[in-house]
Amino acid sequence: QVQLVESGGGLVQAGGSLRLSCAGSGRTFSSDARGWFRQAPGQEREFVAAISWSGANIAYANSVKGRFTISRDNAKNTVYLQMNSLKPEDTAVYYCAADVHGILPLSTRPTAYSYWGLGTQVTVSS
Repeated sequence: QVQLVESGGGLVQAGGSLRLSCAGSGRTFSSDARGWFRQAPGQEREFVAAISWSGANIAYANSVKGRFTISRDNAKNTVYLQMNSLKPEDTAVYYCAADVHGILPLSTRPTAYSYWGLGTQVTVSS
């Protein structure tokens, strides 16, 4: 059974940091592009960050650029999202995803991603 499982979410004060992890199982994701998306209540799922299979190509949403860092460890089938200087508007459920095609440029569209985790809640208090 192919799974992506997110962890590391929680409640943090504005200005704080969290590190999300997304572990894959059931298949190797080392050739896939990996992405993070988020969805706040009543809003559409939005792109946060993506990384190519090698880590050489990375993309960020403008809203998180300079504050969030995506990275991956292919040996562990895991992708990370380091979130610093968190703001209340970062509050959302965060989802990780895998794009099995991994075609460049990295996709920001949820429909390009084949596998999804169930999400982890991030709440930033003011």
